[in-house]
Amino acid sequence: MKQLVLDIAPAPAPTLDNFVPGRNAELLHLLKDLAAGRSRERFVYIWGEPGCGRSHLLTAFVAAAAASGHGVVCTEGAEGGPGPELAGLDAVALDGVQRLDDAGQIALFNLCNRMREGRGALLVSGPAAPAQLALRPDLVSRLAWGLVYQVHALSDGEKADAMAGRARQRGFALAPEVAGYLLRHWRRDLPSLLGMVDALDRYSLETKRPVTLPLLRRMLAAP
Repeated sequence: MKQLVLDIAPAPAPTLDNFVPGRNAELLHLLKDLAAGRSRERFVYIWGEPGCGRSHLLTAFVAAAAASGHGVVCTEGAEGGPGPELAGLDAVALDGVQRLDDAGQIALFNLCNRMREGRGALLVSGPAAPAQLALRPDLVSRLAWGLVYQVHALSDGEKADAMAGRARQRGFALAPEVAGYLLRHWRRDLPSLLGMVDALDRYSLETKRPVTLPLLRRMLAAP
C-alpha cells in the first residue's frame, strides 16, 4: 500500500452527529433523545449486517449520554456478561450480544429484569433480529421487550452523497466518477471512503492539480 494512502488521518471519534443516517433517521433521533434523557424508552435492540454502523451508534450513544451527565457504560458481549452493578446506571450499551456465553446470557437476563424494576435504559446490538439469535429463549424475549430497529447499511448512492458532502466541507467539488471509482476500487466502509476524500484533497493541494479521476489514479499509483 502506498505511503500516501497509509498517511490518511484516522477517522474522527464516533458521535451521533457524524453518523450518516440514510434510512436510519428515526433510530438516530431516538438515540439522541435517549442519551439526553428525553425519552421514556427503557429497552432498545438494534441489529444489522457488519459495517452497517451498529458499533458506531453504541459508542456514540455512550459518549452523548456521558456528555449529558448520565452514568453510562458500554460493554461487549463476552464471557461472564454484564455484572449486577450496571443496574444502577442511567444507561448501559452492550455490543455483540451473540458472543455471550451461557453465564453472560444469564447475567444479561438478570440485568434486564433489574433495570425494568429499577431505572436506566439498555441499548443492545446484535447481527440479527432477536428471534433469529441462538440465545436462551428467555433472554430473546427480554431483548424484544422494547423497540427493535434494523440498522440499514448505506446504499452506494448515499455513500457517494456523503463523500460529496465531505468534499464540500473541504472546499472542493467531488465529481461523480471519482466517487464511483472509490466505491469500486477502495474499501467500502464509510470511514475509509471519507478518509480517501481527505487524502485526495491533500494530494490535490500538494500537486497543485484539481481533483479529478486521473488525479485519483495517479495518487493511488504514486510511489
